[in-house]
Amino acid sequence: MVFKRRDPLSWGAWLREQVYPRSGFKRATRYVLHRMRRLPDQPHRIARGVFAGSLVGFLPLPGMQFIAAWAASRAINGNLLAALLATFNTNPVTTPFFAVLAMTLGHWILGIEKPLSWDYISTATEQAAGDLWFNVTALFTDDVTRWDGLIQFWHEIYWPYFIGALGPGIILSLIAYYITIPLVEAYQKARAAKADDHKERRRKLKVTLAGAASRLRPQRDQDKLAPTETETKKTDGS
Repeated sequence: MVFKRRDPLSWGAWLREQVYPRSGFKRATRYVLHRMRRLPDQPHRIARGVFAGSLVGFLPLPGMQFIAAWAASRAINGNLLAALLATFNTNPVTTPFFAVLAMTLGHWILGIEKPLSWDYISTATEQAAGDLWFNVTALFTDDVTRWDGLIQFWHEIYWPYFIGALGPGIILSLIAYYITIPLVEAYQKARAAKADDHKERRRKLKVTLAGAASRLRPQRDQDKLAPTETETKKTDGS
């Protein structure tokens, strides 16, 4: 299995790995790229999977990225595992910067004039989370649900983020698509050449061993036919 670990992580360790991998983002990125190059599929299908997963990774779909990447990859006939791996194109360090860029662009596209500051974003998020939790508890009480915070968050945060992330996400994912094809082709050719070279060395070794065995066989036959020293003495004594 690709993602199976010898020693399973605890929940706390798993959450820590999601925020900051123990080996660092550079090594984690190299691992994902290494696994992607070794996928046994056509380069164009792998690249389509990378495009689908990369685009989904840029979009605000918390908890739904794997499902969305699977569906998008199926829609364009891409490699499913490549799509899942490509969703790791974002991380907790780069995501906030991209989110601000996407929301700024989304506000400009939708004509929303709001001061896009940290206080504004955090306040809207807190109000939406409070309304969501209140509505969940209201299912078991007589309280009336409230939606003002959620509606504000949808119209001023989430939807602008989604719209603003589409353009840069498509551009960056297309770049990843066109980079993936030659990389996978070169890796597969090098791997095939290495396998052919290994087969050729094994063939030459077998030929060499067979030649050595054929040269030793006449000598062994002569040794079997030649009389031994004991047999020679017995013949002389008789």
